[in-house]
Amino acid sequence: MERLASNDPWPGAGNNNKILYQATTDENGPSRNSMGTGGSPTDHPATPPSHVYRRRFLGLAQLSLLNLVVSWDWLTFAAVSTTSAEYFGVSESAINWLSTGFLFAFVAASPLVIWTLNKGGPKTSILVASLLLLVGSLVRYAGTRATGGHFGVVMFGQILIGIAQPFVLAAPTRYSNLWFSDMGRVAATAVASLANPLGGALGQLVGPLWATSATQIPSMVLYTTIISVVVALPAPFVPKQPPTPPSADAISGKMDLWPAIGALLKNGSFYLLLLPFSVYVGFFNATSSLLNQIFEPYGFSETDAGIAGGLLIIVGLIASAIVSPLVDRTKNYVLVIKILVPLIAVSYLALVFMPRTGSVAGPYIVCAILGATSFSLLPCALEYLVIVTHPVSPEISSTICWTGGQLLGGVFILIMTALREGWDGEPAGSMTRALVFQAVIAWLVVPLPMFLGTRMFEDQSGGTVAPGG
Repeated sequence: MERLASNDPWPGAGNNNKILYQATTDENGPSRNSMGTGGSPTDHPATPPSHVYRRRFLGLAQLSLLNLVVSWDWLTFAAVSTTSAEYFGVSESAINWLSTGFLFAFVAASPLVIWTLNKGGPKTSILVASLLLLVGSLVRYAGTRATGGHFGVVMFGQILIGIAQPFVLAAPTRYSNLWFSDMGRVAATAVASLANPLGGALGQLVGPLWATSATQIPSMVLYTTIISVVVALPAPFVPKQPPTPPSADAISGKMDLWPAIGALLKNGSFYLLLLPFSVYVGFFNATSSLLNQIFEPYGFSETDAGIAGGLLIIVGLIASAIVSPLVDRTKNYVLVIKILVPLIAVSYLALVFMPRTGSVAGPYIVCAILGATSFSLLPCALEYLVIVTHPVSPEISSTICWTGGQLLGGVFILIMTALREGWDGEPAGSMTRALVFQAVIAWLVVPLPMFLGTRMFEDQSGGTVAPGG
């Protein structure tokens, strides 16, 4: 009997080079045929025809909502850092640790996440995340509700939610590969992945409205706890896997865990994506966490900073909704990446000068452009990562990239907090030095993805890269 790789759910996986796959959809009827590399269609009784199912949207919705709520919980206190510091009787730097500890918890959990997604699939990962989110939210509320607020208990609850995050944030590429056809994977990955920053936008916008004074902090945490519990409860009803595969890619053989990690370490294109992905995700996390502290010394209110954070994310979501379907159709991954990466670096450079303008217009415009470029890049980079690392299973490469981003996010928050003040002519608490540091590092990684698709770094997976790759 043929031995299946640990993450191959269907019999016959690994034989796609001999089989004619017929992709169909129960909404629109037959859609397309995809022939394996063997060159002629042959019947293979062990291999079911490719098919997509409406139920795939149930799991996608659950995964997206979990990503949204986890990110909202991450920025609950960062959006009202001054008010939160007053309520708990700690410094704003201590409040920053609620965000930083959350990111480091992601890093600590990532090896278990890779194993869970590789062996148990997306549903197992969703169940683990939902349980941790449920418990962490309740613990966090209990710590907030205690007389005067118990900061240590809140931190413990925040870390539990931080551990939950990688189980859903690293799952979209695996889920879309398992449930969606070639023509829908980028869009599905975008929806589930970008729900995470949408949650951050809601936290930035709603937090300052729910907690206008220190006494309202417990109520703000109660509301987010209720939302978290409601979102976590449906997780057991998510279908585990489709009865038949959605595409030839889904049924093709994938490498086992340790050989896959070894293959990644030898893949040059993987590093060209890993380094800029990690740096830009890290800076996005740091900027989102520190946005209030970046603008507040210049007379901006928490509400102003919240609106800037909301624009950062909402405009990004709109841009991604436009770009992702285009990439799905054209497969011009490399071209899109090479255009967006320099634009992101330009945005971080422009952000250096925005707080001192004293007007909300400049910061709002720069945050909107930064969000549009960053969010458009995210799903494109993740899907191209799947292509250049094939036959490595998607959750392995994506988890490593997300872990790099979260690790650097935590490190960047610490560095940027340490760089507060010290710039002549700037007000007390100015983060100009931190923003300069951010802009310099953002530009240093720009050359790396420019080598993607070149002769030196051609597809090293052994497969065929889609047009544009």
